[in-house]
Amino acid sequence: MAKLTVNDIEVRDKRVFVRVDYNVPMEEKDGQMVINDDTRIRETLPTLNLLIQKGAKILLAAHLGRPKGKREPSMSLRPVAGKLSELMGRPVAFVEDCKGPEVTRAASQMKAGDLLLLENVRYYSEEEANDPVFAEQMAEVAEVYVNDAFGSAHRAHASTEGVARIVAKRGGVCAAGLLMERELKFLGEELEEPARPFVVILGGAKVSDKITVIDRLLEKADAILIGGAMAYTFRLAQGRKTGKSLVEPDKVEVAQSALKKAAARGVKFLLPVDDVVAEPVKTSQLDKKGKPIIDWQNPTVNASQDVPDHAAGLDVGPATTQAYSAEVLEAKTILWNGPMGMFEDKRFAAGTFGVAQAVAEATQKHGAKSIIGGGDSVKALNKAKLGNQVTFMSTGGGASLEFLEGKILPGVAALTER
Repeated sequence: MAKLTVNDIEVRDKRVFVRVDYNVPMEEKDGQMVINDDTRIRETLPTLNLLIQKGAKILLAAHLGRPKGKREPSMSLRPVAGKLSELMGRPVAFVEDCKGPEVTRAASQMKAGDLLLLENVRYYSEEEANDPVFAEQMAEVAEVYVNDAFGSAHRAHASTEGVARIVAKRGGVCAAGLLMERELKFLGEELEEPARPFVVILGGAKVSDKITVIDRLLEKADAILIGGAMAYTFRLAQGRKTGKSLVEPDKVEVAQSALKKAAARGVKFLLPVDDVVAEPVKTSQLDKKGKPIIDWQNPTVNASQDVPDHAAGLDVGPATTQAYSAEVLEAKTILWNGPMGMFEDKRFAAGTFGVAQAVAEATQKHGAKSIIGGGDSVKALNKAKLGNQVTFMSTGGGASLEFLEGKILPGVAALTER
């Protein structure tokens, strides 16, 4: 997928509309919204520094949270302007809108190298609807379009697709930022002809979320290692008991089909041989969705392929961790998407962290290329303090999955071909 990048384009004294992913975690402290993790902001710095060196006038557009078309003060990007200014070591102006007279006025006063952050594009419901009039209004100040928000590239929204189409129609160029370029390289080009053995680690909750990826990767992988709750749907497909584990009974035939395809293609398809189980007990507390919070009691290692009726599987066990780690250490290319268990609870984190350690060791000691497909896998690696010991960590959860499935991402399709 050869797209123009910021390295290829002339931007001196031009207003460059840059779509970034500043959907950062925040919390309220002393009446102020404070950024908990600035990773997504830091990841855009190489693109911004290059555009500054090239003399661009940079307008930054992003979303934060789900304000559902309303001005929700807790989801304002104003704190991001302050953090970006701190990281860049230069002023970052902020305007309380993403279109209209205020934006036009601020943009008209910009000089080469200036940075202007626009307010949350999702304050308008027209953003997610990819409304053409709204996109046109945002595009008024744009001479060049750059997308560096891979994590939002699977959405055909106004700021990710609509503005790009309008800029292109006017004869302007639409390019990938440096982060977007890396995502396309590692999730695309590097996995086209992977060095072998090519080992894929897939976890997470549902087979239905990953089945298209499994199907596609069965054509390329030498081994696929399954963890997380999705493993129990495969166990159900093998006639095993799953107790109170999260399963998708309606996906049993899909799981059986994947197992048959793996056998036919000679792909190792490994399922957990043991797990860590616990008994779910409902509490009187409710989560954000209004559902009772579960207290997991009496966690134990279960060496059987069957889960006891009273328990649920929440992590792969030590024997599985050892077997999976051995497979990973033989690999030359590793793709990992989805944790092995409920790693947020330290009682159920050993499997995920053990596999993470093996991925880091394969990379650092054996020269394997390790690609982490975004989402919870990245969180787990960072929690294990191993994020800097792998080859590449994707910034896109849903976008990574859709790209690996072979789907066309609207935000990428809208960029100018090289």
